[in-house]
Amino acid sequence: MRKIVVYPGTFDPVTFGHMDLVERASRMFEKIIVAIAAGSHKTPFFSVRERVEMAQETFAGQKNVVVKGFSCLLMNFMREEGADIILRGLRAVSDFDYEFQLAGMNRQLNPEVESLFLMPAEHYTYISSSMVREIAHLGGDVGRFVPPHVALRLAQKSQQAAS
Repeated sequence: MRKIVVYPGTFDPVTFGHMDLVERASRMFEKIIVAIAAGSHKTPFFSVRERVEMAQETFAGQKNVVVKGFSCLLMNFMREEGADIILRGLRAVSDFDYEFQLAGMNRQLNPEVESLFLMPAEHYTYISSSMVREIAHLGGDVGRFVPPHVALRLAQKSQQAAS
């Protein structure tokens, strides 16, 4: 029985869609590692430290969820953590092509690692971190998309960026 799953991403910021996937995966696996990527092809709005802090606060009530930052190749992180399943979310058909390519590359790097895809509940399928950031930058209410502590950090950081 495989007991450890890694859910990698930038989580910039963590959203209710992410939370939905973690909640559902936590019923299937003994341990979920929310792995927050430090280095990425994206330029994160929040630092890795800030993203880890927000995610730790978000998942604090879930005993089998651990949040860790990482800056190495995901396959190396998986090996270090003793995990052999990657959890990825699919919101829409447009996500599939990228995720399909990523899963294929990961399989080439380590054939022992499996990719597991979950779709968030339908009322979360439209939420993306980039859209949430954009709404926050423009002074909109993001309370329907992220937990209150994340909404507060988004408002504070957006205000600082505008200054």
